[in-house]
Amino acid sequence: MQVNPKITFFIPDFESSIETSFISSEIKAGFPSPAADFEESKVSLDHLLIKNKEATFYAKASGNSMTGAGIDDGDILVIDRSIEPRDNAVAVCFIDGEFTVKRIKKTEVALFLMPENPSYAPIQIEPHNEFIIWGIVTYVIKQIK
Repeated sequence: MQVNPKITFFIPDFESSIETSFISSEIKAGFPSPAADFEESKVSLDHLLIKNKEATFYAKASGNSMTGAGIDDGDILVIDRSIEPRDNAVAVCFIDGEFTVKRIKKTEVALFLMPENPSYAPIQIEPHNEFIIWGIVTYVIKQIK
């Protein structure tokens, strides 16, 4: 069974939240619009990304099993433990003493943790596995390389 070697967890710091400038008009990724005026306001990423602060954590992803889902080595995951797990959700799971991030796939006969990289095999959850769906990934924060 291939599981990500480690996920490092962080608790959001709401006490020293930093508000930064936010351009509320859309920024085109296609043809630029001619000299459009923009409105500027303030936004805190903690408040924008987190719906339930008591149940939300950040974690640093390790490994490349979820690259097809846009999760790369070193990305920061926003994980909400209050969201009900559902089929096809990307979740942080605890299996046999290790954390991993995978897509949940429920069939009529089994539960699978699906990687998003063809180099990795799905993990079928068996009755003997120690298994918990720890939380659902709601956002991925990444550095552009």
